[in-house]
Amino acid sequence: MNLTVDATSSTPPFEQVRSQVIAQVEAGELVAGTRLPPVRALATELGLAANTVARAYKELEEAGYVETRGRAGTFVKGADAASVRAAGAARAYVEAARRLGVSAEDAIELVRAALRDR
Repeated sequence: MNLTVDATSSTPPFEQVRSQVIAQVEAGELVAGTRLPPVRALATELGLAANTVARAYKELEEAGYVETRGRAGTFVKGADAASVRAAGAARAYVEAARRLGVSAEDAIELVRAALRDR
């Protein structure tokens, strides 16, 4: 796992860690069953507070990318390829909608309309 944190970025460090892990999972660089470094070890490596890395891991778990197995550690969760690609497409859509100034409600309605048109 290759992660970096840009201290000068306006993006919070936990978000930088979270988004990089997601990108590596979606690219197939981190496969199901891969054990992530312990929170404290990764925090030390990146020069972050342990709580920052813990928050990133918690959000990754809530999003379904990883699972914590108690003292055994945190592991990349298995997901079928279609789900991973769909999640990536959804994030790309959200980013595009935000750049265009489309509200969340309108963006959701556009998706609903597109699904009805199938």
